[in-house]
Amino acid sequence: MTLPPAPWQTDPDMRRLLGVLGAPEGETRFVGGCVRDTLLGITVADIDLATRLQPQDVMDRLKAAHIKAVPTGIAHGTVTAVIHGRPVEVTTLRRDVATDGRRATIAYTGDWAEDAARRDFTINALSADPDSGELFDYFGGLDDLHARTVRFIGDPLIRIAEDHLRILRFFRFHARFGAGHPDAAGLDACTARANDLMALSRERIADELLKLLALPDPAPTIALMLERGILKPVLPELADAALLADLVLRERAADVAPDALRRLAALLPADPKVAEDIAARLRLSKKAGKKLVAVAGRTPSDRADGPALAYRIGREEAVDRLLLIGEAEAARGLAGWQRPHFPLTGGDLIAMGLPPGPAVAKTLQAIEREWIACGFHGDAAAVREMAKEMLPEG
Repeated sequence: MTLPPAPWQTDPDMRRLLGVLGAPEGETRFVGGCVRDTLLGITVADIDLATRLQPQDVMDRLKAAHIKAVPTGIAHGTVTAVIHGRPVEVTTLRRDVATDGRRATIAYTGDWAEDAARRDFTINALSADPDSGELFDYFGGLDDLHARTVRFIGDPLIRIAEDHLRILRFFRFHARFGAGHPDAAGLDACTARANDLMALSRERIADELLKLLALPDPAPTIALMLERGILKPVLPELADAALLADLVLRERAADVAPDALRRLAALLPADPKVAEDIAARLRLSKKAGKKLVAVAGRTPSDRADGPALAYRIGREEAVDRLLLIGEAEAARGLAGWQRPHFPLTGGDLIAMGLPPGPAVAKTLQAIEREWIACGFHGDAAAVREMAKEMLPEG
């Protein structure tokens, strides 16, 4: 079996890079996701190369060919070649010498099968000769790809002990590529070793979880994870995936793109304090944390006026809240909505005779609320007339 041809393989810059790295002599192959996704007919996002060449040799060859070389992970064998602004990771064949669940000590090897053996799942261990397209499958990855089965290479418990993040990757890859029930041995191993997640940085956990939640329909997989207690050691607040399943359907009905933070909010109670705690625990950015907290503040009253809600908290946050409380049509109605400008200032009120002081801000807020309630109608002159009616007589 050979790798089906695809434009990314025959790109002149890619062919030149492969020539520089000795692919015609068997020194370099396509590996991992680009092989897997091409076989599945999925658009390839990232191209990875594996090579027998030592990292410094890779650097020297690229520089001699005037190809930008970035030593992104040269201590672990990875050099990034940049061709026309596109990064291509080139990694020297490796084997693990020691692991501690978070990082590995590696040694270089010239054995393709040995390098493949250190990868996580069989479908990620496929490689292909760039010239002939010949596929190399050392662990049954092609059969698993055909069956849509995500299976660990070797003993799942050992693979998880090597890198605890593989627990979350198992579920993410199943949600993306799997069909039916997950591989039983892998599922049982992840369940047994769920406490290992506590040894990982919360940033790594957040990254994997948000990638999973961003997939087209992560709800069944998340439900299984909650059933098995996978996330309980690090996120005990996540208890039910029913709202997430509903949310996925509402997003489709409203023609709204999936959003990982919105979906995370669906797994949490409608409690800003809980959302704030989760955002801090997962080390989310300030922007992401603020969004999560805003969405967690949802209430049934949000359905009363979508544009008014969007004006108060922002369009994206309003869409999220409306979807979570079951208002898909109202969320759809905010597509393309732009926040209107309130055409009045405190200075305008003072010019109209209101004495400076705390009453200015209070009165301005009252006028703005009335303007919002009226659907943002009226130009600056009309709003001024509204203000005159609301100003205390003096």
